[in-house]
Parts: sequence; structure tokens; C-alpha cells
Amino acid sequence: KTLPPHPHLPKLEPPRGTRVSSEESTHQSSSPPEKFTLVDMMKLIRQSGNAISKRLSLLHKNDGVSETTDVTEFEISGVKVLVKLKSEEELRGRITFFSRSNCRDSTAVRSFFRERGFDFSEINIDVYTHRERELVERTGSSQVPQIFFNEKHFGGLMALNSLRNSGGEFDRRIKELLAEKCCDDAAPAPVMYGFDEEEEEGEGGGGVDEMMRFVRVLRQKLPIKDRLMKMKIVKNCFSGGEMVEILIHHLDCGRKQAVEIGKKLAKKHFIHHVLGENDFEDGDHYYRFLEHEPFISNCYNFRGSTNDMEPPDAVMVGQKLFKIMTAILESYSSDDHSRVDYLRISQSEEFRRYLNLVQDLQRMNLLEFSTDEKLAFFLNLYNAMVIHALIRIGRSDGMIARRSFFTEFQYVVGGYAYSLKSIRNNILRGGQSHRQLYPFIKPFMRGNTHHELVLQKLNPLVHFGLCDGTISSPVVMFFTPQGVESELKRSAREFFQNGGIEVILEKRVVHLSRIIKWYKEDFSEEKKLLKWIMSYVDANKAGLLTHLLGDGRGSVNIVYQDYDWSINS
Repeated sequence: KTLPPHPHLPKLEPPRGTRVSSEESTHQSSSPPEKFTLVDMMKLIRQSGNAISKRLSLLHKNDGVSETTDVTEFEISGVKVLVKLKSEEELRGRITFFSRSNCRDSTAVRSFFRERGFDFSEINIDVYTHRERELVERTGSSQVPQIFFNEKHFGGLMALNSLRNSGGEFDRRIKELLAEKCCDDAAPAPVMYGFDEEEEEGEGGGGVDEMMRFVRVLRQKLPIKDRLMKMKIVKNCFSGGEMVEILIHHLDCGRKQAVEIGKKLAKKHFIHHVLGENDFEDGDHYYRFLEHEPFISNCYNFRGSTNDMEPPDAVMVGQKLFKIMTAILESYSSDDHSRVDYLRISQSEEFRRYLNLVQDLQRMNLLEFSTDEKLAFFLNLYNAMVIHALIRIGRSDGMIARRSFFTEFQYVVGGYAYSLKSIRNNILRGGQSHRQLYPFIKPFMRGNTHHELVLQKLNPLVHFGLCDGTISSPVVMFFTPQGVESELKRSAREFFQNGGIEVILEKRVVHLSRIIKWYKEDFSEEKKLLKWIMSYVDANKAGLLTHLLGDGRGSVNIVYQDYDWSINS
């Protein structure tokens, strides 16, 4: 038996000017169904919306609901419908402002609009570089921030401050500027998802890698198969001798020239020795293409094939990484960056561009970095990978799941796989080989194949620059090569001033973050540790620590806080 619809539910109505008799409706129901197209679907949605609006308007009048409320509730067959009524003063226009990453004035404008509850469209010209030309055309300058109300240029932060300090004049001007609906042709267009502009000269790599003319031939002709080497099966490999023979026949060149080509391919990370024993040699030495490495399936910046474009300049990639991740952080986190909106990040155009950018890391030459550039790059990469990992795989409770998060989520960078664990332990901590007390981290890797990248001087402040995406970890931050030392000190101060240390004077107890216990080998002994921490706490806590360490009334008991593994979303 077919149940009739509830009388309060809206019914579809025929288009205006048409009549449907009962006979026609009976005939239509008995005739075979017609093909349902996308156009029909859109008509159905519009008709449904109109019918619902009419029904709710009728109920609104019949029930005598007060006209002064903005939100009305209706109960229809157990379904709760919320209706927000448009007011006559509702702003119909669009607020747009141009910004840059890590710009204090842009941050002030963004915070102001958020506090006032205004919807706005932000165009970060560090991310959308082609929009800088539009900014100059509209304003005559590339300075940011620049605010637009619909198509009208309002000005920058100074103009905004002068208007909001004028009291009620601000609200009046805003209503006046945004009273009319935005004309899309004249106003700055909002950012569109999925559209890439062409890179200008000098922004990216130099097109397809020149070595690809050899790689294509080798991929087609080399006998790639499993081999026996030192009583062990090595998969998907070929011998150096086989590769040399193919190059000789294809290029009609001598053996020495073929070997030199092999060395260039290895240097550019198209191929690697299966055990990392040499760059390239002729004979019975086995090699693999990068796409056949066993680790490649765990690398989340690998999309089925390697990036065969000429690797871009490493310093330029590091700058792009900083700018795009800073833009993401500023747009999709709280003002203090302690809470991150991972869902909105995953749906954003900025994150889509980040995913494209990290493909450039696959064969990038990391040896181009200076020490500070290397430090900033790996700090930023770690924090970006954590965001990507939480979006892509999430994180479950339990020791095994956490360990997997830090070890199995990897990127291929400069031809080799890097996990969160390997970046922290092997690169940023100087390849520490001593036993870790951190319960979810294993020793780095078999043999230190990246010894040239290891930071020779251990800086314990790096632990306050790495965010694991948890409540108890330091807040997420991104670093610049020229300011990385001072920025790490600032991150340490913020960490200790926001719960990383608590001092109970009467009990002579100091509560410290468990991060310090996990990596205690990187810090000084306890008494020196407290003196070191005094440089990063406020005057009140520094005074308490000074009193405890200098009153001569006994030892100070250090207790380590419980670690909150909840995600900082």
C-alpha cells in the first residue's frame, strides 16, 4: 500500500500558464517513463524550492509567528526546518581583499572582518601570483592589503582603521557600499577551485628534463625483473651492464659515454643502486628506476608516475612551500593557530596547489640549500606533512596507530623517502643514534644515506617548531630561512607561556611537557635545563624558578605532564 504524503509537505507545481487535467495525469502515470535529463533535474530542484518557500510562507502567516525574529522553526512530520528570514538591511555585496602571506597588515584586516562576522573573499598574491598584475591595474600599486567593496576600491588598513574609529559612520558606510548586489564583471573575481595559471619564466622548472630522451628508451627496452643478489631477492631491477649496452646501441656511442650518461641519470635520481652502494657503474651492479623503489607506494606526493620535469631550484621551492602553507594556516585556523580546520583545508584551492607543489620535491637537489635554508625547509615540510597526513589518513588511538602515522606516511624528496620520524630524528636532530625514550619512534633508517643533509649542530629548539597536530604539541608555524633562529625562539616562548611549564612553589614542583622527557638527550641535565627554560618564560615564572633554584632549601622535583593526543581541530 502506498502511503499518501503528509499534507504539510510541499507538492510539485506545473509551470505557470499550463494546466494538467486528471485524465492527463492518469495517462502520464500509465505511459512509459521518459528519459530524465540534467535539465529536468534542475527544473525539479527549482520547483521544489519554490513549493517549499510557498508552503513555509503560508505556515508562517497561519501560525502567527512574530515578524521580529530572524530564525523560524517549523515541525513537519518529525522534520525540523530552520528558516532564516532575509532582512531589508542584509548586505548583498561582496568584500574582497588582496593579501600576502605572513603580512601583519593583512592579518589585521582578516581578523577585523572575522570579528564583525563579514563574509569576504581573500586573494593571496603569494599563492595566486598572476593576480598581482590585476592588483596593480586596479590600484596602481602592489602594496597589500587592498580592500574592495564590490568593484569599488576602498583602500588599505589605514582607510579601514580611520573608518571603524568613526563610530556609527562605519556601519552606515558599509551598508551603503554593499547595498547593491555585486557585479561580477567589474569586481575582483573570487578564487576558483581547480584552475592553474601558466607559470611565468623563472617560477618553476625548465620544462621536460633533458635526460628524458634517454629515460624513455631505457624504460621501454631494459629487462626489468627480480634478481638474486647476496642471497637476497631484489625486485624490479636491471644491471648496469644491460643499461650500458642499450645506450651504446641506441646512441651509437662508446662505453665510456654510456657510463657517464648512467651517472647523470643517477645524480638526477631517475635511477638508484638497489642497496645504495654507488651512483652508477658498468657490470653486474643492480639498479632501479625511482618509480620501482619499494618505498614509493607509501609516498603521498607520488601520483602513479614520477615527475619527469626538470627539477626546480630548491630554494625557490622552499619559498613557495612557506608562502602557500602560511596562507593555508592564516585562512583556515584560529588567530593563535592553536586550532586548525582540516576539513576546510582539504576543500581549498590552496591545498590543491600544495599537493601539486610537493610533486616537485621528488627529484629536487637538496644539496642546494644553505644550513638555515635546510633547517627552515625541513621544519616547514614536517608541519605540512602532518596536515596532509591528518587529512589523508587521519589518526587513530593506540600506540600502533600512532607509530604508523609517524613512520608510514612518507614523501619522496630528492630521490629518497622521508617520514615524519626520519625528518625529526635524522635531519633535524643531527642523526641521533642513541636510544629513544619516545615510545612511538624507531631508529631512523638502515645506514645513513642522507648524511650530507644532516644538520651538524643540534638545536633543541627544533622540538618547539614541530607540530604533531595534537593539543599538547606546539602550535603549527612555518619558518623563513633568514629568520629561522629568532622564529624558533618565539615558538619556544609561546609553548612555555601556554602550558608547557607550570611551577608550584610551595611543593617545589615544576611540571614540564612530556616532549622534553621524550627527547631529554637533546636538553641539558635537570638543573641546567630549568635555567635554560628561564629564557623562554614570562617574568613571573622566571622569578619562581630563580627562587626555587637559589633558595638552598633542597632539590626541585620535575614532573612530566600527561600528553593530550587529541587532534587540534
